Amino acid sequence: MSKNYIQIDPHDNIVVAISDLKKGYKATINNKEVILKEDIKSKHKFALNDFNVGDEIFMYGVLIGKATQTIEKGMAITAINCKHTSKEYQDSKKKYSWKAPDISKFKSSIFNGYHRKDGSVGTANYWLVIPLVFCENRNIDVIESALAEALGYQTKKDFTVDTHVLIEQYKNGASAEVILNTPIVTPKEELKRNRLFQNVDGIKFLKHNGGCGGTRQDSDTLCNLLAGYITNSNVAGATILSLGCQNAQISILQDAIKKKDAHFSKSIYFLEQQNSKSERSFIEQAVKQTFIGLTEANKIKRKPAPLSKLILGLECGASDGFSGISANPALGHTSDVLVALGGSAVLSEFPELNGVEQELINRCETVENAKKFTYIMDSYAATAVAVGSGFENNPSPGNIKEGLITDTMKSAGAAKKGGTSPVVDVLDYAEKVTKPGLSLLCTPGNDVESTTGLAGSGCNIIVFTTGLGTPTGNPIAPVLKTSSNTELYKKMNDIIDINAGTVITGEDTIESMGEKILNYIIKVASGEVLVKANLKGQDDFIPWKRGVSL
Repeated sequence: MSKNYIQIDPHDNIVVAISDLKKGYKATINNKEVILKEDIKSKHKFALNDFNVGDEIFMYGVLIGKATQTIEKGMAITAINCKHTSKEYQDSKKKYSWKAPDISKFKSSIFNGYHRKDGSVGTANYWLVIPLVFCENRNIDVIESALAEALGYQTKKDFTVDTHVLIEQYKNGASAEVILNTPIVTPKEELKRNRLFQNVDGIKFLKHNGGCGGTRQDSDTLCNLLAGYITNSNVAGATILSLGCQNAQISILQDAIKKKDAHFSKSIYFLEQQNSKSERSFIEQAVKQTFIGLTEANKIKRKPAPLSKLILGLECGASDGFSGISANPALGHTSDVLVALGGSAVLSEFPELNGVEQELINRCETVENAKKFTYIMDSYAATAVAVGSGFENNPSPGNIKEGLITDTMKSAGAAKKGGTSPVVDVLDYAEKVTKPGLSLLCTPGNDVESTTGLAGSGCNIIVFTTGLGTPTGNPIAPVLKTSSNTELYKKMNDIIDINAGTVITGEDTIESMGEKILNYIIKVASGEVLVKANLKGQDDFIPWKRGVSL
């Protein structure tokens, strides 16, 4: 893709600039010459033909907008002369046929993971400490301060500074010169070697602002989400802190866990503060029980597992005009290969599927799933309209600046993460992934709310594509970030794991980059490589309250 411009689909009547193009530049598309009427920035689009007001504009072979002004051939397509439009959708009329990709390179591939009694395999081994209500957040902080650093789980940065060394030197009368030449910084990789529990990857403290107030639906949804985290294959067990009087009762969480895993057998401890002798006693008990849980979790060791045990979350955020032609389709190929191997992939962010509903309906294996998808999309859209918004308001200022000027344009590129495989299931928020293949999961487009939901539905690894850069991570699922362009990778290499910008420059094809992503996933899933988000301690956790969030 090393040309200066590209027409993505033969039906498209706009063209993407791969590099900055000057006014007067001559482009030839399908033997048709287009002379640019103005400068076109990289990632932005120009008209392949003349448009009158109301004319339909296509990209990725999908209707992405309508002209609001007369647009001459060779002029830029902008947020001023093009408005969001999406096509009507209906029931599928024919059975979907899929040609699976070549999987010969990965047929015998394995990863080393943590095998659970329910047959799932984790890519990590975490212990959770969870408040059922925001009133317990301070107690969570106290428990974290008591356990995290003492056990070698300093997670907020990729190194620690040990001031205690300087204190001891000062007490012993060390000179300023000695103090200045004493190493006190320890990288996270070395800290791991000092952990008491070598087989436990971390203790994660899932603070939140829910559990009481709001609606009962909010607390029920929170309990379903937390149950998803507890039953996730990356989790060994959990300590649950309850105040006692909140909406999110222990019994609701217990019921939610049973629904997700009828034979649940992980270690889990419930403590209720209003039944305790004192706050001190309450915290002491929580620390002791968590410590005992960690001793049990440490008995589990990594063992070989087939790639079919991977549940891959597909996410994008801070997208740009290259996301839909490099990182997203490359991840889509990764998804297709994994599905062909018997694994699972999950496409989320329903506001960013607006405009490609028909394609996804056509790919649904059952009528029930197609109807469920339609119902959720219609309900979501109606809720947004009811509060004076709509899917058309999804693109962020950064998206628009970098070439994504309508929601349907953004959606058509975002949906490429889901590859081309059939849709085997449609899940509402916090519903568990139970089938191999591609599932659709209802989450907002908001990056953290969506990644929070993916892990809550069982994803044991997430690949997050980005065009502008984001430090987003997740407490329990490794979030592997992939840049859509090389400039971003060079600029933000400290938070980006893989560069898919080589697709734009022609060094990689969509397929070869998809295979590189899968090879990297295997390393991360085996614990051989820590993703940048983990190195930075980026444990983002924001439960969705089911209000309007785009």
